[in-house]
Amino acid sequence: MNRAGKALLVLALVAVVGMAFRVSWNALRDVATAVGADETGATLYPFVVDGLMALALVATLVLTDRADKRFALRVLAAYTAASLVLNFVHGLVPELHGESVDWTRLADWDPVNWLLVLLATSLPVGSIYFGSDLVAKVLHHRPIDPTNAKKSTDVDTERSTSDLTEPAPKLVPALVEPVAIERPEPVDSLVESGSTDRVVVHAVAAEQSAPRRATGRVPEAARSARPRRTADELLAEARQITESWPVEQLTAEGIRKALRTSPDKARMLRETLRAERSAVLEPVVVG
Repeated sequence: MNRAGKALLVLALVAVVGMAFRVSWNALRDVATAVGADETGATLYPFVVDGLMALALVATLVLTDRADKRFALRVLAAYTAASLVLNFVHGLVPELHGESVDWTRLADWDPVNWLLVLLATSLPVGSIYFGSDLVAKVLHHRPIDPTNAKKSTDVDTERSTSDLTEPAPKLVPALVEPVAIERPEPVDSLVESGSTDRVVVHAVAAEQSAPRRATGRVPEAARSARPRRTADELLAEARQITESWPVEQLTAEGIRKALRTSPDKARMLRETLRAERSAVLEPVVVG
């Protein structure tokens, strides 16, 4: 519906509500006079009942929260039913018709008369309470931006559509290459060298007995930037560093720490250096 059609629909609703209010005016005014209201109070009484009905109708159209909208609908239904009852009683009691109505009974049976009087006199108090609550709900109401709601709906739709159309990525298993695991120096050699204490020996023994998990290829970024040394370079460096060492100090652990190499290479260097020291110290036999 275009804007002009909506405007005509609202104007028609306002016209119907205005005519209905005028029809109900006399009945509510006469009932208010019958329950003891003065001339001014009886004139304003229709605004209390039918006016709150209009306020509840507007609040129902404005509020979007489900609980608030349900509350406004209940207020609208309750005051509509009360106005209907009072108009029905006004039609059944001819004494209520006229410009000036004195105090009279709304019903011949006392319980029904008490209920009708309670209904007529409680509507103004209820209008204060329910009207204030409805106005507060409308003032604190934050309307939903249709643009943002449409964007979120479009995003959800695009996501769900892409999830349905695009196939799931295939998982390619990574190629795992075996890597040589360098084992630490055996416990026996550490004890023999005397370079460690008992706590270190127990720690190394626990590390050797613990199961090792397989590892994959080490990334290039995680590898050391230090160039690898050949066996001859390691041996030359070991000779230079251990030149002043006594034979008793030539241990695999000491060589490993000095050269920062693996335990296996340190043991090989230890055996080579000891063999060289033994060849040098061995006496030459002249035949």
